[in-house]
Amino acid sequence: MDNRLRYQSPSESAALASAAPADQPAGTWKDFITVTKPGILRSNLIAAFAGFWLASKWDIQFGLLVSTLLGTVLVMASSCVFNNYFDRELDMKMERTRDRSLPTGRLSPKVVLWYAIILGIAGLSILFLFSGLLAGIFGVVGMFVYVVTYTLWLKRSSTWSTSVGAISGAMPPVIGYVAVTHRVDMGAILLFAMLFLWQPPHFWALGIRRVEEYRAAGFPLLPVVKGIRRTKFQMIPYLVLLVPLPILMYTYGYAGVFFLVIGLLLAIGWLYTALQGFRAKDDEAWSKKVFLFSINYLTLSLIVLILNTSF
Repeated sequence: MDNRLRYQSPSESAALASAAPADQPAGTWKDFITVTKPGILRSNLIAAFAGFWLASKWDIQFGLLVSTLLGTVLVMASSCVFNNYFDRELDMKMERTRDRSLPTGRLSPKVVLWYAIILGIAGLSILFLFSGLLAGIFGVVGMFVYVVTYTLWLKRSSTWSTSVGAISGAMPPVIGYVAVTHRVDMGAILLFAMLFLWQPPHFWALGIRRVEEYRAAGFPLLPVVKGIRRTKFQMIPYLVLLVPLPILMYTYGYAGVFFLVIGLLLAIGWLYTALQGFRAKDDEAWSKKVFLFSINYLTLSLIVLILNTSF
């Protein structure tokens, strides 16, 4: 079976837009907010703040902090809106996404496309003008990988979409970091590694829970194409590589002993929870546990990293 999603012609896109129920209400300000995926924005803003804080070592330039976070959130919002725009036909096929603003017709594709363009121009302009050349470049990299490489290409054609797409999700803390340092050093590398390694096992856990929805939509996610057991195995290398990160953060003098201990416990706990999947009788219940642990891992790790940043 060919799981690839085909692109729509302009006539098909127009038919899709006109196919929405006529009694759907017009878009509201809430639709313009939800199309930016606020949950993703919140978690990545915390990551961008953590990167900025780590580089600042408690000596915060508040004007630079505000401009960096604003530019970063606008770039991320633009990427998410582009994602919603290009994925509108896929979203119609999945139960958890079919009520979004585009599939229901509350927002038109043309409006959403211009919304994405304006957000992207505003965000990148702020980063280049106020946060520095490197911050702007990493903003461009994050947008390109998420919109072009992930959304338009790999998401529709390859199981590598999750791993490659993780590059864009790892950009926010790096943007925050280089806005202060104006260079890429070990701190930026470790922040990138932390967010990059976190994403595949996090998303694959969700993919296992929703595997039949993704299969029905023709989305070639790893558990759909290779199976759930193979996905469990593929999670493990990412989680193993997360374990030494708190040690390296401590060794290189970026964080203190509290982050070392708590970060290690969280990483080992997540790895242990994932390994339990090989004897789990209920894959859905197990994957839900792994998914929730992943959210707590990232949130707690970033909070402790911020509070225990070395002077």
